[in-house]
Amino acid sequence: MVMKVLVVDDSVTMVMSLKTTLTMNGFEVEIASNGQAALDKLNSGIKPNLIVTDINMPVMGGLEMIGKVRAIPGFKFIPILTLTTESDNTKRDEGKRAGATGWIVKPVSGDDLIKVIKKVLPGA
Repeated sequence: MVMKVLVVDDSVTMVMSLKTTLTMNGFEVEIASNGQAALDKLNSGIKPNLIVTDINMPVMGGLEMIGKVRAIPGFKFIPILTLTTESDNTKRDEGKRAGATGWIVKPVSGDDLIKVIKKVLPGA
C-alpha cells in the first residue's frame, strides 16, 4: 500500500523539493498552499497517512491548522510534522500543545526528512 503525505506550504520551491523527495521514496503526495486549503482537502475525503506543514502561511498558519485537524474525527492520531524556519522553543511548545507530532527546522536534507518520517510513520 502506498502511503499518502499531505504537504502544506505556501512556498512553491519548498513544495516541489518535498514532493520530489517524497515521491522518490515511494510516497504519494497531496499539496495544499495553506492551512485552510489543507482542511478543505481533509474535509473533502482525502485521508493522508502523514501531514507535513509549514507554520507561517497566509490565510491559516500551521499551528491553527494542526489544532483544527486534531478536532476532525479520524485525524486525532495521524502524525503531523512541522517543517519550519521557526526554531524558538516557545513556538515549538505551541506546536506540541496544538498536537504536532514532531518539529523540524528548515533547512533539512531529504535523507534526514525521510529518517524522521520513518520514525513517526510505522511501515513507511
